[in-house]
Amino acid sequence: MSTGKISKISGPLVVASGMRDSNMFDVVRVSSSRLIGEIIEMHGDQASIQVYEETSGLGTGEPVESTGVALSVELGPGLVGSIFDGIQRPLDAIRERSGNSLSRGIEVPSLNRENVWHFTPCVQPGDRLAEGDIVGTVQETQVVSHKIMVPPGLSGTVKSVTEGDFTVTGTVCVLTDEKGREAQVGLMQKWPVRRGRPYAKKMAPNKPMVTGQRVIDALFPIAMGGVAAIPGPFGSGKTVTQHQLAKWAEADIVVYIGCGERGNEMTDVLNEFPSLIDPHTGKSLMERTVLIANTSDMPVAAREASIYTGITIAEYFRDMGYSVALMADSTSRWAEALREMSGRLEEMPGEEGYPAYLGSRLAQFYERAGRVVALGSDAREGALTVIGAVSPPGGDISEPVSQATLRIVKVFWGLDATLAYKRHFPAINWLTSYSLYAASLGNWFNGHIEENWTVLRGVLLRLLSEEAALEEIVRLVGMDALSDRDRLKMEAARSIREDFLHQLAYHEIDTYTSLRKQYLMMKLIISYYDSALEALDGAADIEDLVKLPVREAIGRFKYIPEQRIEEEYKQVEKKLAEQLKEALDRKETL
Repeated sequence: MSTGKISKISGPLVVASGMRDSNMFDVVRVSSSRLIGEIIEMHGDQASIQVYEETSGLGTGEPVESTGVALSVELGPGLVGSIFDGIQRPLDAIRERSGNSLSRGIEVPSLNRENVWHFTPCVQPGDRLAEGDIVGTVQETQVVSHKIMVPPGLSGTVKSVTEGDFTVTGTVCVLTDEKGREAQVGLMQKWPVRRGRPYAKKMAPNKPMVTGQRVIDALFPIAMGGVAAIPGPFGSGKTVTQHQLAKWAEADIVVYIGCGERGNEMTDVLNEFPSLIDPHTGKSLMERTVLIANTSDMPVAAREASIYTGITIAEYFRDMGYSVALMADSTSRWAEALREMSGRLEEMPGEEGYPAYLGSRLAQFYERAGRVVALGSDAREGALTVIGAVSPPGGDISEPVSQATLRIVKVFWGLDATLAYKRHFPAINWLTSYSLYAASLGNWFNGHIEENWTVLRGVLLRLLSEEAALEEIVRLVGMDALSDRDRLKMEAARSIREDFLHQLAYHEIDTYTSLRKQYLMMKLIISYYDSALEALDGAADIEDLVKLPVREAIGRFKYIPEQRIEEEYKQVEKKLAEQLKEALDRKETL
């Protein structure tokens, strides 16, 4: 443990001399107030420290003490349902101790040392355990069974294991290695946040994470263990979209990082999540959620650490064999923290003042996602899916953070202010968005739902694309200039937009759509288009085809409960055939 003295202060950056024995990324305590910081640069005995608390009032010559330990998080029972700041300080516990304002230098353990958890072992003395093997379980909440694992780097034979009630610092199992050395396994382990947790094997992203949101699942799907970005201007529905994903996506655990967003926006999340009922379990959504709140009025340096804190916690639950969804809102504010620290370090700026290493830092974060076989002899599978919100100034995605993100992520859900103003939600623009997983996931959809799923998806995207081209003509010369076939194409595309892509997050039935129902909805719209084209070739009148009464039933299909969709589908198909026949007969009579 080395000590030095402050030689320079520049906002959240403190330079200390006499720190030759310290290492990069060591946690340090700055001044007599014991402010927490981290070494981010070393030059000889000079250490540049980013301080995660307010530095006003510090002076040169004050002491700096290195702990000799990298910035780490505590992983164990008590994580789920908790609210932490960017460096895993529990905000509830701090509030109890110091009131509504964060006191500088306050030291509170991340996991409560007084809470007692009942440990149930699943191994016996004499069992041989490798790193990552499960020793036993703790029922953390009503919906999360917390698996206690052998920490990475440890292995051996079980000497003793004890069932009972323990705090997180208690020892539940003792291992002995080949040389007879003993190692204790407790309910809690620590892990440095800047280093990804190890796994046995990474798997191909060939299974979708079903979200129940039609525009995502049908047109721009995300794989289990995939990475996605949601860029969009203010008011385009980023937060509600993330809430929908947190609520409905196929994830056992949700880690939500509020990184640098406005305080009132994070307050909405903190108020809403406990009151949201998890549709999968019927319990509060907080019973499978970890929240990290680091708002724009909190110290800027802690933003930089917050996404590493969040993804390390997410990796821990992934290693248990869970599917984890991580929401980072937003990576733009994290990049702004990088830019501020880079400027204070007097580094050569890149585009728009961001550091030259912005792209590599973003890649290091997103590449920790994935579907993996975890360490351990049971070869359990876990997945970590990362969804990062990007808040480009003025909605301009040509700025560096958006562009660097797009080079890394495989799914782009581009939110459009124009669609939001038209009250079309989710406001994901189908012309600019894309999913590079669509091809590999197509085989899964064709095999598990219906074999022509990808064909229908292709028809939907083609009609929407052709509608955009036809709209230019309509603006110039009017609808009358279109041929009957083009007009029918416009009507089919309108049905796709209004009846399929438009989805009400607050409607009891429409908020979530199963894959089977999505398939039937797509099939109905394409059946109408194909059948009407045939009728048009049979000399039916375009006005009759556009005004078929069955179109109302197609539009209302999304409000049909799941248990009645098959029956309703057959009825609508029958009505469609009857009404098209009537339209043809009417033309022949005339």
